[in-house]
Amino acid sequence: MINAIASQFHQLMAGRNSLIGRYDRKNKTKGFLGLYTCIGLVSTILALLLMASPGQTQKPQPQQSLLVATRVIPPFVISNKGELSGFSIDLWHSIANQIGVESKFIEYSSVPELLSAIKDKKANLGIAAISITAEREQSFDFSLPIFAGGLQIMVRNPENNNRAFPNILQLFFSASLLQVIGIALVLIVVAAHIIWLSERHHKDGMISQSYFPGIFKACWWAAATLATQADEMPKGVIGRLIAVIWMFIGVLFVAYFTASATTSLTLQQLQGDIRSVDDLPGKVVATTAGSTAATYLREHHISILEVPKIEQAYDALQTKKADAVVFDAPVLLFYTANEGKGKVQLVGSILREESYGIILPNNSPYRKLINQALLNLKENGTYQSLYDKWFDAKKS
Repeated sequence: MINAIASQFHQLMAGRNSLIGRYDRKNKTKGFLGLYTCIGLVSTILALLLMASPGQTQKPQPQQSLLVATRVIPPFVISNKGELSGFSIDLWHSIANQIGVESKFIEYSSVPELLSAIKDKKANLGIAAISITAEREQSFDFSLPIFAGGLQIMVRNPENNNRAFPNILQLFFSASLLQVIGIALVLIVVAAHIIWLSERHHKDGMISQSYFPGIFKACWWAAATLATQADEMPKGVIGRLIAVIWMFIGVLFVAYFTASATTSLTLQQLQGDIRSVDDLPGKVVATTAGSTAATYLREHHISILEVPKIEQAYDALQTKKADAVVFDAPVLLFYTANEGKGKVQLVGSILREESYGIILPNNSPYRKLINQALLNLKENGTYQSLYDKWFDAKKS
């Protein structure tokens, strides 16, 4: 069997050699040209396939125009005869140039409408002054923060309240003055008992020996002396010594009481009734519906007047339908320094710090590109230039 296979192999090789011998030089050249042509075609196809890398296939194909949802909220978005400007608008133009896309703005009147447009894919992204929250993060994607802000309180300027006299009742029921009055009552009772003990056995004493009504007469004398209005003096040596000391204490007390009352009245005139978040309970506070400010006020059980636009909250404050406005600090600061100058003022510190970002649908292919563009703008100084343009401290 093996010998038969070997014999056939030798015959096959002999035949092959005889066939090869028949090709002349011209046929060999044609064969090699065909072979090289096939190799070139295969190499070209492989090169084209390698050029289509995975990173490029994942890059979003630029649309004719990205739809960008926004809302008017100075100084982030300002509308002037249909032309939009502001910090957020300028920042987005810079980002769009970085990633090489065209865009078109679509205005919405409120945050809920803007969020709904993103969720329903009526817009590719949204930019204005949109706070990044844990609740929103569950339904949307956010870019890196584009601005750090927070909530603050705005009230009417007390000079425009048309109130000639401060609230005297509020003054006397303030915690500081109630404390002073309490201390005074304790001192009066102590001084009255000392005078009664020293005067009750004196034959010409001004106070009777019995505890009642003697102690009442002693209390009246101590109170009148504390107010520097005493009309009768003790007859005993110890009683007179105590009276001198008590009159000196009375002078100090009247001076302290007068200073405290004057300070409280001055603060009330300069700052009004609302000075911090602790003064908001029992007051009506205006803010926009669906905002983080509305959520904050609701969590703290503060009465809210919710309006669609922040301009309506300003009007409610000026027309005294609301006692204060709680909203984003940069927005309130801009209004206070411009349209509301002399009419309103900011009080208290930042209630809750917040960061604003660009909002996108979940798993948006533009998120990574936008974040990269933001980092580039911060590194090359463009972001700082825009910040100085719209939030210059000297202008504010």
